[in-house]
Amino acid sequence: MSFLYLILAIIFETLGTTALKLSNGFSVLLPSIAVVVFYIFCFLFLSYSLKTIDMSVAYAIWGSVGILLVSIVGIVFMHESLSVVKVVSIALIILGTIGLRLAN
Repeated sequence: MSFLYLILAIIFETLGTTALKLSNGFSVLLPSIAVVVFYIFCFLFLSYSLKTIDMSVAYAIWGSVGILLVSIVGIVFMHESLSVVKVVSIALIILGTIGLRLAN
């Protein structure tokens, strides 16, 4: 169940970061409200996952998968550029996360 909570935390973190971009510096009301709501749920589910998953592992997974998903959202929906350096950097972050999980 803890990994389900972690997945939910990642989804809400991705939604919160996307809403943060859409809020235009908290100047657009609905996305600004969504940021707060999404991050409340994000940290709620992250806290539930930390009951049984080691903090270093949970945070690494949360961070790296969140970076991957936010990058995909940015590239696909916000038309951000994609480069080899970005892809390699994200891959290295994910490899580091896998290393932390395997070391546990």
